[in-house]
Amino acid sequence: MKFELTVSLLNEISTALENQDAKFLVDAEKESLLQIDGKIKSDNIRFYELPEWTSSNGFKLREDFVSALNAPIAKEELQEVLHSGRGVFKNFRLVLKKYPEVEKKWFHYKNQVMGLYINNWYNELREIWGLEKLDYIPESDEYLIHDDFTFVDYDSDVDNENIVQQLNAYFLGEEQDLPEELRIAFFETWKKGFESGESIGQTGLICRSLSDDFAGVITASPVAGKQDNIMMLTTLFVPVNFRGLGIGTELLSMYLSKLKECGKKWILLPSTIAADIIQPLLISTGFKKVGSVYAALLQ
Repeated sequence: MKFELTVSLLNEISTALENQDAKFLVDAEKESLLQIDGKIKSDNIRFYELPEWTSSNGFKLREDFVSALNAPIAKEELQEVLHSGRGVFKNFRLVLKKYPEVEKKWFHYKNQVMGLYINNWYNELREIWGLEKLDYIPESDEYLIHDDFTFVDYDSDVDNENIVQQLNAYFLGEEQDLPEELRIAFFETWKKGFESGESIGQTGLICRSLSDDFAGVITASPVAGKQDNIMMLTTLFVPVNFRGLGIGTELLSMYLSKLKECGKKWILLPSTIAADIIQPLLISTGFKKVGSVYAALLQ
């Protein structure tokens, strides 16, 4: 007897696989799960065993997620949990509760990986049934950003002072592995460009969490002179505790679209002030390195 792997059934199976205290079968007739009680056994006709999923699989899933995570503070705590050797799954959940944005990303990641795993198992059954395999189409995670964050236009009167404070704390922070005089020089260089942008009509976007925490900013100003269709990026910054969540990508993508709608043609960023950490982001969003600048054509 065949059954359809509906979204509802896939979610049921995913939950059942993580339940190490009970075993389940798929009831093909009802297209639902049935807990094994000793009376009903798998027969590969109406009742099908679920794919094997052990605690080792669960650990590997968490390990892979943490390995790819770019949120430094949460990543460090999660790695400590994974290396602790006891109460790993429970403590993993407790750490995630402290970082709601990372927790949401974890659930999305887990659903994607387990969804593919279950789909592969289902395709093995379809092959036995003489049916074509089905592609697994992962759910986009773009909605996650807008579920947990708001993006609003930069308002100089409201946001200017806060941005300067945020960047001051970042450049002069102890985590910067540079001599203090260099940290000060980098901050002053950025501040000079930012203030210069303010004087000629700087625009941008601000990202905030739902609890109103500052979570990122992008700003740019017109190039001086008559070339008002060319913009110079003056700020692209995401605080450390919000990195790895796609905020920088979304800020840049949204802002480039906004500039294009306003008739701007180019946006530039001097490569001398493009930190290594954002260069892959620039390239992935259409920037090309031309001489000493990164440039993106908007039209």
